[in-house]
Amino acid sequence: MNDLYLQIDTFKNLLVNVATSGSHSDDEYKTQRTAIIEISELKDLIPNFVVSNRSVDQFWQFIKGKFQTYKERREYLWTEFEAALRYAERKKKVVAEDLTHKIGKFNLELINEEWRKALKRSADDPEGAITSARTLIETTCKHILDKLGNTYKDDLELPKLYKLTADGLNLAPDQHTEQIFKQILGGCQTVVEGLGAMRNKLSDSHGKKISQVRPATRHAELAINLSGAMTTFLLETFESKMIKNKP
Repeated sequence: MNDLYLQIDTFKNLLVNVATSGSHSDDEYKTQRTAIIEISELKDLIPNFVVSNRSVDQFWQFIKGKFQTYKERREYLWTEFEAALRYAERKKKVVAEDLTHKIGKFNLELINEEWRKALKRSADDPEGAITSARTLIETTCKHILDKLGNTYKDDLELPKLYKLTADGLNLAPDQHTEQIFKQILGGCQTVVEGLGAMRNKLSDSHGKKISQVRPATRHAELAINLSGAMTTFLLETFESKMIKNKP
């Protein structure tokens, strides 16, 4: 089991104990609850009652009023935490956890939402995850272009949208003379073009032929990691540019 799974399962077991007249301190409940709800990738997976019940007493009143028997309470809690536990159980290290931290530090809700959506879909919905990975890059590019005051057509294809963003951040290969930089930045362009092509061929954004190849979880994880790395690189470059341009 990974650390995320154990954290969720430990909190679920604490709630089961409380719901069946077990004893737990209010401080322990609050500490574990706060830690859980602060994990951004679990935002859409944690039961709503975790957010609304801020103390042991509040949770006890909630669960006591909802179900009369211990059996009903246990089964309810097991069911409510199943989605979060399943996500944590299937989450692999290949989906780099440090990217969540790096993207999250910019505090950009639309971008964080697409990242969370991609992670959530990675195990059970590879096609949807690939769509979200592509949308993440698109959202990031539009955010940066808006901040730079650069205009673009809203329906512009992703490779052209990225090219505008790269030009605005001095990341276009033709803006550099050093061969190694030209090669690396050209590779970034290729990655974005590949994500766009993957989305067109393997995602859930279009109707499917009977013979069409369906992506595996590893394909989704590749798309997520690439899009997360590119998003981090673009946002950090933009941040650096803004700092340098400050009077």
